Amino acid sequence: MPNLRNAKKALRQTEKRAKQNLIVKKAYKGAVKQMTKAIDAGEKDLQKTLQFVQKQLGKAAKKGVLKKNTAARKLSRLAARVNKVAKK
Repeated sequence: MPNLRNAKKALRQTEKRAKQNLIVKKAYKGAVKQMTKAIDAGEKDLQKTLQFVQKQLGKAAKKGVLKKNTAARKLSRLAARVNKVAKK
């Protein structure tokens, strides 16, 4: 446990940021899971779900929860899966 005043404040800030990051993280992970389930189920209207995933990944990258390239990679792989399903 911190003893100094500034260390206590730093701990409070860290805890607050961790909570905010967790909210963003759950949002994009839930969106990716939703997209994966939709692909596996063979749904037809995947573009709207893909746009939602793109929005969530973009927010996570913007806030620094994910690196920009990581978000782009995840989105690219999901888009490739959507295109593969769409061709069938």
